[in-house]
Amino acid sequence: MLHWTLLQQNKELNRGMEFIAIDMSNFKNVEESDKEKILSYLKEKYKVDVMDATFEQLEEKGLYNADTMSLDGVLLTIDKVDFKFKNDTVFEVSKYHSNLGAVGFECRVHYKDNEWKAKEVKMTWIS
Repeated sequence: MLHWTLLQQNKELNRGMEFIAIDMSNFKNVEESDKEKILSYLKEKYKVDVMDATFEQLEEKGLYNADTMSLDGVLLTIDKVDFKFKNDTVFEVSKYHSNLGAVGFECRVHYKDNEWKAKEVKMTWIS
């Protein structure tokens, strides 16, 4: 699964992680039940709170520390989706922990045997 692959990248950003937030605001045409499956999977795998939230919503909830400019967790955001072929898609994704702890990836995934699998993940930027 794509979100699991991203959490395995730059694991140092996961250290002390109290929550995982996924900004699903760009998930057009994705069923609520599928979003819930993603959140449940991550909660079970990482044993932390998992939520659908934007950066602004995390700020409103008091989960962003303005003094340290960091979250007590990580925020995954899918910035762009490009369908290359019928079963091949490229995502531009970011993983944010703080202003000095964030990374962007380009992920190529392939749909086979009823499952999306990461074929290639390459870092495109880091802060």
